Amino acid sequence: MKSRTFTKYNQPASTFEGFCANQHRPRQGHHGVRIGSFSAGSLPGVVWRKELTCLAAIKVLIADDHPLIREGLRRILSLAPNIVIAGEAGNGEQAVELARKTGADVVLMDVNMPGMNGITACKLIKEEMPGTKIIALTIHDQEEYLFELIRSGVSAYLLKDVSPDKLLETIFGVTRGESFLSPRMAAKVFQEFNRLAGGPETVLTNRELEILQLLARGESNKRIAQKLFISEKTVKNHLTNIFQKLNVNDRTQAVLYAIKNKLVQV
Repeated sequence: MKSRTFTKYNQPASTFEGFCANQHRPRQGHHGVRIGSFSAGSLPGVVWRKELTCLAAIKVLIADDHPLIREGLRRILSLAPNIVIAGEAGNGEQAVELARKTGADVVLMDVNMPGMNGITACKLIKEEMPGTKIIALTIHDQEEYLFELIRSGVSAYLLKDVSPDKLLETIFGVTRGESFLSPRMAAKVFQEFNRLAGGPETVLTNRELEILQLLARGESNKRIAQKLFISEKTVKNHLTNIFQKLNVNDRTQAVLYAIKNKLVQV
């Protein structure tokens, strides 16, 4: 297989967000093309020489409800050898349907999309196509998103400030069976393991403890949602997780357990 020659660009790689924000700047220079702040010349040579030995192309599906983000991802992927864009989806339903139709090897999945969100789409894709690798690419670093996505079967969880180089490296890595977390999210995983090691009363996330505290004060789901700036559906999801973790059946039992084990202040 012929190796692809990259022309050096005028600026080093920055972040994926920077790439998307600046991709429409005018092209400059007669020796290369400037596309935002990302440059093909900055791709890590050792990594790409290694990946050029791959025989089969990697089919990547992009799922994000923002056209600008999809265009940025498309341009980054077009610079990489052995990557073929299988399709683009603007919501979770489209992502699941395109994953079925295209047989994508990797899905770049945004978390918050209209209609079916990325978490539900991940679960459906992994149930139907367990061999498909999913990379969650999001602006959210909240632990509830992280653990929910890990449970749904994602292979990597990256924030959108990831560099284009790291994104491409992750795509190749997940196809080899590797998993990736951003450093910030890896720290949260270790914190969760520490909580799990402490006993059943310590397995709740910070957000779940907040909701439990408001529950103990007699707040309704609607009031909890308003105070925490989340939806009532999200509150209900958290309550379901709380009940399961504490092995209780309803709100009253959860509050009594929390008071007995000093998980809340009353």
